[in-house]
Amino acid sequence: MASKSILAVWVSLISNVLLTLLKIIVGLLFGSKVLVADGIHNAGDVVATIAALTSAMVSRKPADEDHPYGHGKAEAIASGIVAIILVMAALLMVYKSIESLFVPPAEASWIALAAALVSLIWKQILYMYCIRIGKAENSRSLIATAYDHIADVYASAAASIGIGISLIGEAYHIPYTEYGDPVAGIIVSYLVIRLGYKMGRESVDILMDKNITNEQLAMLSSIIYSVPNVKRVDSIRARELGNAIIVDVKVSVPNHLTVQEGHDVSREVKKTIMERMKQVADVMVHLNPWYDDGQEAVPARPK
Repeated sequence: MASKSILAVWVSLISNVLLTLLKIIVGLLFGSKVLVADGIHNAGDVVATIAALTSAMVSRKPADEDHPYGHGKAEAIASGIVAIILVMAALLMVYKSIESLFVPPAEASWIALAAALVSLIWKQILYMYCIRIGKAENSRSLIATAYDHIADVYASAAASIGIGISLIGEAYHIPYTEYGDPVAGIIVSYLVIRLGYKMGRESVDILMDKNITNEQLAMLSSIIYSVPNVKRVDSIRARELGNAIIVDVKVSVPNHLTVQEGHDVSREVKKTIMERMKQVADVMVHLNPWYDDGQEAVPARPK
């Protein structure tokens, strides 16, 4: 794992530990249930960040005898773990918020509001930091950590709005505003559950070797056709392996080529793909004979 990615995950881990302590302590001292729930959510983030750090380091290990394709899927596993933790934390927030609707509300506190706002700003900065590095280095586990941060932004925003509504209601004696805190918690929980589902679905797709997007397949086909002596692309299969893509293609070349010439075409196909698509880590090329019977080569639909 690149040093920038490692640093970003460590920054996230330390931040999550500090924010967990801040939210739980302030929430308990000043009776903010949504802040306590948000703090418990952050405690789950600590576990998720540790999983992201561990798996990202494992994914960078080179291929070995037992893992000839490398360890890239470890990042997809970490992303799935983060997704599960997000959904579980959101469900806990829903439970705590609904529970708060049936008990006498605690008095709103400006200190609790300040803690929620600090968390919101801090997490927004962490999200922008991690998503930038994660996309630049194509680190799925770091991108998952970034999405975890943005989920915390939603949660902290809900806490801030809920506590703020309660404070305004107390100041101006507006009825039912004391329940702004739990109602905001329920709304944001729904958003976090949706985010967790999306992340989990993507992780499952990678673990099940789902094909890459149609746009990426079309780009691969175009690149292959640019190689001399390639008459037709018979099939293309490609899958994500951690932060890399593994490609398997079948192409037709003139049947009169020698074994050496066919090998050269195969090598050129691989070289050209890897030069133009930097995320591709390996290409397996299978050659089929092309018989020039006067029919124009028609590009096959990628499979």
